Amino acid sequence: MDFGRAFGRAWLRLYGWRVNRHVPDVQKAVIIASPHTSNWDFPHTMAFGLAMNLRIHWMGKHTMFKWPFRSILRRLGGVPVDRRAPGGLVEQMTEQFRIRDRFWLVVPPKGTRAPRPYWKSGFYNIAQAAGVPIMLGYLDFGAKEVGLGLLVHPTGDVRRDMDQIRAFYAGKMGKRPELHGRVRLRAEDEGDADASAPLANPDSGTTP
Repeated sequence: MDFGRAFGRAWLRLYGWRVNRHVPDVQKAVIIASPHTSNWDFPHTMAFGLAMNLRIHWMGKHTMFKWPFRSILRRLGGVPVDRRAPGGLVEQMTEQFRIRDRFWLVVPPKGTRAPRPYWKSGFYNIAQAAGVPIMLGYLDFGAKEVGLGLLVHPTGDVRRDMDQIRAFYAGKMGKRPELHGRVRLRAEDEGDADASAPLANPDSGTTP
């Protein structure tokens, strides 16, 4: 067992997490995780990835990927993106899915720990454009369980797809329940829930 895997397992044991060891059998996916209410979500999620020996990628502003940090960030799964580029994040990530044989990309749907009326739609737009499923990850502080669950294949019927996501996350508790937000996209309330065109606010999911 390598050091990273041993460290991840030790971390999860130390904090009392039970690990759902089911790993969906897909080569490519957009991963979301909810609920996100605490700074602790990130280290616990990283520990889970290490413990399960998962290669997970995340988006970061291209300006972060400069010497001497470039190689370290890439080794940690970072993918540089330029929000000013034509097509934005959706087109850049669609290209990454096209050129890679295996690519699991984490896209934060909420974008912040504070409660929000809507999730950002970047995760949905990227998955739909790339033709890959949305993998539902979770940190349930109520059950003290971490894992990967349902695969949702975007159909363009946003409300129906989001109903599946809402059902999965119902009852799962963040570290600070008072910061829970709605599991909902703005398009569901603005008449675009059945549209196949990209939804509003696609450029989400990068690190600050």
